[in-house]
Amino acid sequence: MILVDARPVPAYVALGANLGDARRTVRQAVQDLGRLPQTRLVRVSSLYRTAPVDSSGPDYINAVAEVATSLTPHALLAELQRLELAAGRERPYLNAPRTLDLDILLYDDLTLDSPTLTIPHPRMATRAFVLVPLAEIAPQLLGAEQLEAVRGQVIERLPED
Repeated sequence: MILVDARPVPAYVALGANLGDARRTVRQAVQDLGRLPQTRLVRVSSLYRTAPVDSSGPDYINAVAEVATSLTPHALLAELQRLELAAGRERPYLNAPRTLDLDILLYDDLTLDSPTLTIPHPRMATRAFVLVPLAEIAPQLLGAEQLEAVRGQVIERLPED
């Protein structure tokens, strides 16, 4: 067997929650991202509050984190889904309110379209709750026109506790 030295690549993960203590859940999820195997937390955005988009329930708490990971995209997805389950995530119907939602937005410069994972995330360009926190930590990844496209969506940056 030949072992390959897999170098970490940047990946961006959207975090969101709108059930229970959403702030605490998102903060805990950020810490948990840094504990994933072969993964290091690089930076995380501020927390933001937004109304549900294509969903229901209370307002969401959102953030975006950058990680450096040697996990494959599908392995990273499996780890994120494990964290969601540990936080009590249920999927009773499409876009149901959630205790925790973790989505891979970008994975290095990879483009992937499989039955279980699409990268870049297919709806990220239409959502201020993704683009605004992403622009906070990685402005080089977005153009002004992308942020302009979501300017009408209400998003509130929360003060640090």
